[in-house]
Amino acid sequence: MGLMRAAMIAAFFIVAKASVLSAQEVTLTTPDGNLSISGTVLGFDGALYRLSTDYGELTVDGTRLVCVGDGCQDPETYVADVQISGSAALGGVLMPALIEAFALRNDLRATRETLDDSHFTYRIANKDGRDLGLFRFRVTTTDEGFADLLADEADIAMALREVRSSEAKLAREAGLGRLRGVNRSRVLALDALLPVVAARNPVKAISLAGLAQVLSGKIDNWQAFGGLDAPINIYLPEGQTGLSQSIEDRLLRPANLKFTQAISRHPTNRDVTQAVSGDPHGLGIASFSDLGTTRALTLIGTCGFSQSATRRGVKTEDYPLTTPLFLYLPARRLPELARDFLTFTRSQTAQIVIRRTGYVDQAPEEIPVSLQGDRFVNAIRVAGDVGGLDGLREMTQSLSGMRRLTTSFRFEPGSAGLDAQSRSNVQQLARALEAGRYDNRKLVFVGFSDGQGPADTNLTIAARRALVVRDAVLSAAKTARMDSIEIETDAYGEAMPMACDDTSWGRQVNRRVEVWLQ
Repeated sequence: MGLMRAAMIAAFFIVAKASVLSAQEVTLTTPDGNLSISGTVLGFDGALYRLSTDYGELTVDGTRLVCVGDGCQDPETYVADVQISGSAALGGVLMPALIEAFALRNDLRATRETLDDSHFTYRIANKDGRDLGLFRFRVTTTDEGFADLLADEADIAMALREVRSSEAKLAREAGLGRLRGVNRSRVLALDALLPVVAARNPVKAISLAGLAQVLSGKIDNWQAFGGLDAPINIYLPEGQTGLSQSIEDRLLRPANLKFTQAISRHPTNRDVTQAVSGDPHGLGIASFSDLGTTRALTLIGTCGFSQSATRRGVKTEDYPLTTPLFLYLPARRLPELARDFLTFTRSQTAQIVIRRTGYVDQAPEEIPVSLQGDRFVNAIRVAGDVGGLDGLREMTQSLSGMRRLTTSFRFEPGSAGLDAQSRSNVQQLARALEAGRYDNRKLVFVGFSDGQGPADTNLTIAARRALVVRDAVLSAAKTARMDSIEIETDAYGEAMPMACDDTSWGRQVNRRVEVWLQ
């Protein structure tokens, strides 16, 4: 539904933009009268006008020009109007909590006005009571958020998954540029997909491949996982929700599988966990942020790996089904109030709010080697020959006395390009360098690979990945005092796998760059 609507929007977007009412016509003239520009107002952010003119769409600084026409705006009385659309999971609790915290932090007042079940507005005013802005919410689904962004009916889209290729193509066709480009999305928080069962279900673990087989209907009895001779009853969110689409993108598509029709669908994550908790033969996929009374299964691999979802494992993305929560932005500039809010979402105060709402924040943490025992145990278990153990020993000696930063970097499947979460991490680490957070310390970008192919080749690839990430971070940290920071790169290839290499999921988790600090 959302994709069909987005396609219609892309086809008629230019016509719709041209139909703006003539009452919004303005003429902007320089004080000396030597230059003037006339056009139809497409938007105003408190300083800049977006105009549809005979020369195309132009952005003009109205603070330096004289404005004549019904569409003129007074910057002194301007009230920002920000439209936010998309995932009800994000719009229900997390975004309202962040807006209220943003207002409190800046000595502003945030008043909520509820219109109906899916629409509400936050009115932001200063302490004198003058309105500064309106944050208007439409909470539905990730699909609808992207469709509204493409229609220019939303300034920010809330999404539980990364934009799909089909949606990115429609955005380009509608003249909205590259939604997968730099600064077009922001990771607000982290969550994860967890296979869950009722507390009395005897099964304790499942492999990612086995989970995909269940969701596709190829495995339908608990005996396949050491359980009772009983059918597996599957519970998932509605198909159009971002959570369900993320399950499809992360688990089924890499294995060329499709959902079985024998799935009980529910409107929300809470409904899924309630259904599973009451069914001893039930299996669901739930959000890490809200497991209810269900019990999460441990993820295992044929090579002996086991991985349980923990807050730190989600933050480092070592847990293979980590899911970022996105805000997608238009190519145009947002009003100053909206830009200030987006800046706030990266602050320490915002990270506390994110934790309190049940999601995993992105505040960097330093993990000493003593708290990474599980990683080393798994690595030793699959090290194989003496060469593998030698590589692990060399890595341990080199990184001894250092701490791993929870900020990690991974890559798009089959690509040298960073994935969406990692592109956001580049900006986050760059801002930390600019703020001097790691002055007088050494940062080492350490590359790792999967175990496919010759070890020497994997080591070379891992070293190249470390350089790519280092260069991306340094390029983004334009104002950092680099003479105060020692930065190095290193690589250990396949020495520290995070998952088995027998699935695409495992290989993608293993192909990464970590940051270590001294």
